[in-house]
Amino acid sequence: MRSDQRLESLLAELRPSVLGAMVRRHGQFDGCEDAVQEALVAAATQWPAEGVPDNPRGWLLTVAGRRLTDYWRSDQARRTREVTVATMAAPEASLAPGPDDEERVSADDDTLMLLFLCCHPALTPSSQVALTLRAVGGLTTEEIARAFMVPLTSMTRRISRAKQHIKDAGMTFRMPPEEERAERTRAVLHVLYLIFNEGYTATAGPDLLRPDLTAEAIRLMRQAHRVLPGHGEAEGLLALMLLTEARGPARTHADGALVPMAEQDRSRWDTELAEEGLALVVEALALPGVGPYRLQAAIAAVHVETPVGGQTDWPQILALYDLLEQVTPSSVVRLNRAVAMGMVKGPREGLRLLEPLEEDRWMAGSHRLSAVRAYLLERDGDLDGAREAYETATRQAASGPERRFLKEQAERVAGMLGAAGRGDA
Repeated sequence: MRSDQRLESLLAELRPSVLGAMVRRHGQFDGCEDAVQEALVAAATQWPAEGVPDNPRGWLLTVAGRRLTDYWRSDQARRTREVTVATMAAPEASLAPGPDDEERVSADDDTLMLLFLCCHPALTPSSQVALTLRAVGGLTTEEIARAFMVPLTSMTRRISRAKQHIKDAGMTFRMPPEEERAERTRAVLHVLYLIFNEGYTATAGPDLLRPDLTAEAIRLMRQAHRVLPGHGEAEGLLALMLLTEARGPARTHADGALVPMAEQDRSRWDTELAEEGLALVVEALALPGVGPYRLQAAIAAVHVETPVGGQTDWPQILALYDLLEQVTPSSVVRLNRAVAMGMVKGPREGLRLLEPLEEDRWMAGSHRLSAVRAYLLERDGDLDGAREAYETATRQAASGPERRFLKEQAERVAGMLGAAGRGDA
């Protein structure tokens, strides 16, 4: 890794703990975020020439503190601070630490508290995602808007509303009570899961993959895993991300066209990521309890462990989906379970499981439902039905590569029908 890349990685790793410490000490989210950003810019400018200080986090905290003081001393800042101080006077509206907080809090604790704050259940999922990427990930508002394909003005308003909601709701920057931590941790993991999924299969646009988002989700998940030791679901989610990302290089052709898993060149899979993910799955499943991320990671592990030219263990995958539906029932789980059922007990059994999803409001108009129906119909020999379903899925898909792949499948089946017709003649 080049020196500039090492410096960039170090600053990205330090950012959340430095911002967390600043907010914990001073209680002004917006001002602290600006001050930390200025400190990071100063480090990126000075450290290459002067060398990385012995205590880089302390250096950043000192510089950020000075920047915040300068901000407060400006005329405009004094007017802003009057409002902030007045707001902070009421305990329920303050982000500042209370009198019972410890004087010293570890960098890991600051990172975890910042994640808890950005992923507070009172915020909408879209706001949680945006604020996490902005405050914890360090992405610019423009980068986040581009990643989720929304106008910059819309994303700016979304992030501003999230920050204002934090201020108005009096969300405290401290570890939540023990009875709230499980829910807050679920929110953090869900947000990181959403970020990764958007990067792995973009919901819209010309590209199937968004490597910037998957890389950021994995980086943040590694931090969450470190600050949540012994948490089975955190370990399971990191394993799921790594195992899924390992297949990334083989998911598209050079022109960006989608390659289904059964046709992927497994020599292009990232073996280092795969091995790390498999080891984490073993550790996660050995921990008490069971949860959706561990089960999904176990399913991903079955796919990754299938030898080249070997048969996928679909009965094991079906058994895992059976358990996953009991633990976390959802339309997506039912859809994937239908595929596994079709592979184990035949396409008609899979199609039977799709019937209830036709009336599911979450699946209405979904190209994935139409694509799975097309796949199972084709396996069952109903080429007319498969062609029609593929064409429907093509119209429904918003992602360019997925739409192109589905169109190719519809044309392929249409060609099979034409060939069969000529043969009959």
